[in-house]
Amino acid sequence: MTRGKLDNLGVSAFCESMAMMVQSGIQMDEAVALLQSGSGQGGILERALVIMKKHTEEGRGLSAAMEEAGIFPGYAVRMVNAGEEAGRLEDVLFQLARYYADQKTMAEKLRNAVVYPVSMLAIIIVVLTVMLTMVLPAFMSVYNSLTGSLTASSYAYIRWAYGFCWGALVLMVALAVLLGAGFALWNGAGRAFVEGILGKLPVCGSILENLGMFRFTAALSTFLASGEMQDTAVAESMKMISCPQVEERIRRCMGRMGEGHGIAQAAFDEGLFEPVYGRMLLAGERSGNLEGVLHKLTGLLEEHCLSLVDRLVGIAEPLLSGILMLSVGLSLLSAMLPLIGMMNSIG
Repeated sequence: MTRGKLDNLGVSAFCESMAMMVQSGIQMDEAVALLQSGSGQGGILERALVIMKKHTEEGRGLSAAMEEAGIFPGYAVRMVNAGEEAGRLEDVLFQLARYYADQKTMAEKLRNAVVYPVSMLAIIIVVLTVMLTMVLPAFMSVYNSLTGSLTASSYAYIRWAYGFCWGALVLMVALAVLLGAGFALWNGAGRAFVEGILGKLPVCGSILENLGMFRFTAALSTFLASGEMQDTAVAESMKMISCPQVEERIRRCMGRMGEGHGIAQAAFDEGLFEPVYGRMLLAGERSGNLEGVLHKLTGLLEEHCLSLVDRLVGIAEPLLSGILMLSVGLSLLSAMLPLIGMMNSIG
């Protein structure tokens, strides 16, 4: 077993390459050998392919070889195993390639959407620190050298400038600490706690809910492509999400399915999807194109989730920019008012 895990893009590329070779009728051991000879870049994938080649030459299946390699997600291994048992390995590999490519795209877009607000927050902290340590003390030094001492009213202006900058700086640093702690918890054992807090915020709650639906729909499409029964596919797909609101609706759908309804009818009755999406799913199930409709819904849910992220960024960006401009503007104005008063008294 190799150390480390293959990222989403690597898993997608591997699954697509294997799918194309399976589609061409190449034997599994030959396909793995061809993939190994074509990599030549070292790293965990090449080391894993060496292990996989050995096991496939011994007659073991692709899922067993992937499991022995130890670099693939458990979900991918389970899906490949289901595809082998159902005789639909090619379809499953293509579905997995799309699934992990979509996950990679979603993760990158979410990361890029957060970069600008975080950068703006860092700029605000730096600017306020400069104001408090260099700009305002410089004004104080100039005034003292000109007048010997500032009048009480002039001191009041400077105190206002210091107070406003300190207040804004404390607020921004506290926000940065909260973001850092939230990020650490999100990537650790406290992800559920962070999601519970974010889920109570209007825009963040909608993003988490739509993200959960996106992951569920993508996983469900892949499970159905592997030949799994609908009830098993729904139960397994629910493990891919961590949104309590979505999980509750899926459980209600599973209850309806236990009464003999199909996934499309159960989802429509329980409002799992928006009505227009629910009707699309019903039409897909009745026409025998359920997998195709689920793939289309996955793309639509991805676009909707990203539009919500853009809306959140659209709120945070002007808010942080406003705080920056207000802090600097009012501080400079407060520092300049004594100078304006002295200039008026002179002439």
